[in-house]
Amino acid sequence: MTTILVTGGTGTLGRLVTERLRTDGHEVRVLSRHSEPYAVDLREGGGGLDTALAGVDTVVHCATTQRGGDERSAANLIAAARRAGVGHLVYISIVGVDRVPLGYYRTKLAVEKLVEESGLGWTVLRATQFHDLVVQVLRALARMPVVVLPAHASDQPVEVAEVADRLAGLAQGAPAGRVPDMGGPEVRTFESLARAWLGATGRRRAVVNVPLAGKTYRAFREGGHLAPDHAVGRGTFEEYVAVRFGGGGEGGRRG
Repeated sequence: MTTILVTGGTGTLGRLVTERLRTDGHEVRVLSRHSEPYAVDLREGGGGLDTALAGVDTVVHCATTQRGGDERSAANLIAAARRAGVGHLVYISIVGVDRVPLGYYRTKLAVEKLVEESGLGWTVLRATQFHDLVVQVLRALARMPVVVLPAHASDQPVEVAEVADRLAGLAQGAPAGRVPDMGGPEVRTFESLARAWLGATGRRRAVVNVPLAGKTYRAFREGGHLAPDHAVGRGTFEEYVAVRFGGGGEGGRRG
């Protein structure tokens, strides 16, 4: 039986990775800022991190934040993993981090580099956006009477449970370096995703596509965040919203 540490193990992805690994018979430690007995802020590191890593064979690094500090967190985790003799570090990244000049993407790319240069055995998986992230964005946009969308923009959302299964499988294997990207089953216009969500939640909103400017928008418009050659996901966005919002409202399951 392998001992595996999952950082961010109470989050959307990490929770499912943890469940899958435990189902497969592994001892899994969950590390997050508020989850005992391994309540550790990776940005601070310290003795608690060393305790969490003692005797660990593999680390699955899911913890992340858009508020900053991911590079410092990764550096602390890598240093502690080296001290503990961890054999395999698995990192989840995002398709397009090397093509889309978004600040958060640049940070993810920087963490990839830290992982690659860590001296540990490593695996990096890049995935497209999760279905629930698309819903979060659309919910924010729908606070106004008109849903304003970036014109000519597409997305390729993937079911988070499928990414969790892939990540758990990688964690149980040997270090593989950068593995093939994982994309959802369909490349969709953002307008079509918006209309599917509006219909599933019973909202009535006008939808307007507006051209934007700037390098980041251009990269998204050109599909820098897509993986059409790796459309290996099975669950569609319509299936996701049908399950989550089957009652025609904001109830249902949370992803």
